Amino acid sequence: MHLPVNRRLALGATALLALVATAAPVTAAHAAPVSAAEAAQTPVPAPDLEGLAQALKNTTDAGAPGAMVRLTGPRGVLTKTTGVRDRTTGAAMDTQARFRIGSVSKTFSSVVLLQLVAEKKIDLDTSVNQYLPGLLPDDRITVRHLMTHRSGLADYTNAMFEHTVPGFEAVRNKVFTYEELVGLSLKEPRTTEPGAAYKYSNTNFVVVGMLIEKATGNKVAKEYDRRIIKRLGLRNTSYVHPSTAIKGLHTRGYLHPDEEGGPLVDSTEQTVSWAQSAGAVISNPADLNTFMSALLGGRLLSKPMLEAMITMTPTDTTNTRFYGLGLRRYDLSCGTSVYGHTGTVQGFYTYAFATRDGRRSLAAMANTSNRGSANTALGGTLEAAFCGKPAPAVAPTARGFAAAATAPVLAPAEVDLPERNAR
Repeated sequence: MHLPVNRRLALGATALLALVATAAPVTAAHAAPVSAAEAAQTPVPAPDLEGLAQALKNTTDAGAPGAMVRLTGPRGVLTKTTGVRDRTTGAAMDTQARFRIGSVSKTFSSVVLLQLVAEKKIDLDTSVNQYLPGLLPDDRITVRHLMTHRSGLADYTNAMFEHTVPGFEAVRNKVFTYEELVGLSLKEPRTTEPGAAYKYSNTNFVVVGMLIEKATGNKVAKEYDRRIIKRLGLRNTSYVHPSTAIKGLHTRGYLHPDEEGGPLVDSTEQTVSWAQSAGAVISNPADLNTFMSALLGGRLLSKPMLEAMITMTPTDTTNTRFYGLGLRRYDLSCGTSVYGHTGTVQGFYTYAFATRDGRRSLAAMANTSNRGSANTALGGTLEAAFCGKPAPAVAPTARGFAAAATAPVLAPAEVDLPERNAR
């Protein structure tokens, strides 16, 4: 989700934005998708267990009450936790607990929509207004523009959460219609011409939800359930909007106020109606591992649809972060590319990524938000999980020169949107 830059942070989700806020929009050509077979030819190093533990410690040191990671792959399942999932009871973080996954929900919505494209109920390059007459102010905005964040529709959450805690409390129990959320966006200036540049906006995936419901005649909850959740046997994944409860074992989420040193706000119970199909799914690490592995492994989409989804364009000038159709790609320091999505919703940061063949997947979560340094630290789990131990520095030679070790990249994180909203 998108939030104003946190004045307190020098790095992180909010700070992530600070690193690239001045970068010009990238309009580079689409990167051709890599096949699972091609990706499998490049072995992924064994995970760095110490690095994973350190990334979690860095996350709690940065202000998260707790953090966890679950990694699956040919070597089996690895889990690590630190801190607490409930500050009141002191209950330890638990990798079986459910939590709000924020904008990882966008990948769920994308899978459903791409299945509808395969069924010829929706066309990616048709105007949205053909399906939802009069909804948008520009007939040039296509379904593909929504899914790639190139529609130019403003993100209504910027104004909604300009002040983090007051903004949240104002919508915590509110129930919006999709049309109301789109209306909030249309009050703001457009950010780009359709198709011109990447500009992340929750509005895009609110409209995706509307398209799903128009094409199927069902609520998105039913389509998530029958097309993904039941198909994969996801026992801990749900979409309960507008209910505020997270049923069963779950992690409580804690929102940092804008004021440095202010008390954390328990943000666990909320409708998430302000996000809906852009960010209101609940899940747990095992289900996220299964989902991402199944998606990249070709179990949810036909080959043409998966190739369309992973055809990427850059989102910043580093040329290491890309976006396809509701899916991110990060190119890590060791040359491995991972695919998935990040999520921020009040009280939770989430990373859910897998290798191109789906054989190794990671789900990581910290139970805080509006604390960009914690988000950045949690992103360090990706390097540790998929790149292994960093190469040791080489000692200086007799001539006084040293061979430089590969410079570490900034932990992948939400660099392309303001920090407080569903991303």
